Amino acid sequence: MPLLADKVAIITGASSGIGRAAALLFAREGAAIVAGARRAGELERLVAEIAASGGRAVAVPGDVTEEATAQALVAAARDRFGGLDIAFNNAGVLGPMAPTAEVALPDWQAALDANLTSAFLGAKHQAPALLARGGGSMIFTSTFVGHTVGFPGAAAYAASKAGLIGLTQALAAELGPRGVRVNAILPGAVDTPMYRDMNGTAEAQGFITGLHALKRVSTPEELARAVLYLASDLSSFQTGTAMLVDGGASINRT
Repeated sequence: MPLLADKVAIITGASSGIGRAAALLFAREGAAIVAGARRAGELERLVAEIAASGGRAVAVPGDVTEEATAQALVAAARDRFGGLDIAFNNAGVLGPMAPTAEVALPDWQAALDANLTSAFLGAKHQAPALLARGGGSMIFTSTFVGHTVGFPGAAAYAASKAGLIGLTQALAAELGPRGVRVNAILPGAVDTPMYRDMNGTAEAQGFITGLHALKRVSTPEELARAVLYLASDLSSFQTGTAMLVDGGASINRT
């Protein structure tokens, strides 16, 4: 039986990268997908691809920094598919990459809004829907940056993503007694548009590759499989964790 048979999942940042890969994988595993992102065209193509493979999906374009988007995603899950079982809060931005003293306050705030406040808004509206189903799984995309490794010039990204770990732990303690598990994944480098923006030269990409014990970066599909584990009953006794999926970048010294 598919791992997510008859489940309903919200996935944000679904237009590309990890979110898109997770949407396709979750659909193959039986879930109905509520796909959120800012780019409506990419979302519609994703929905069409899922439908062509016999799956179910709906696109809900919007900006995750706006509370109305969080509300619309949950409403779509309820109205189109009957409820909500899984929420993968994956949308995020790189933010300003500069020495901290040179980061403008509006740019700092924008990174926190996109990476942390958006996750709070998602959880605020997802939690009641998950509880109404008797439990479920909520997942956030954090990062090893700012948790086990520090990079210069990445203060806004690191701080906003590290904040997700605290949010994960608080929500896990709050919702666990009523059957909702809450976890975060901490990817290493993943070959996505954000990764290529952050590391725009062959030299930079080679440096990042070398940081990992596996001496390569991940594909979005590899990360999606880790998210599937947290979304499914395979991780039924796992909550409040910051799960490294980083190819050994956090422990590598070679």
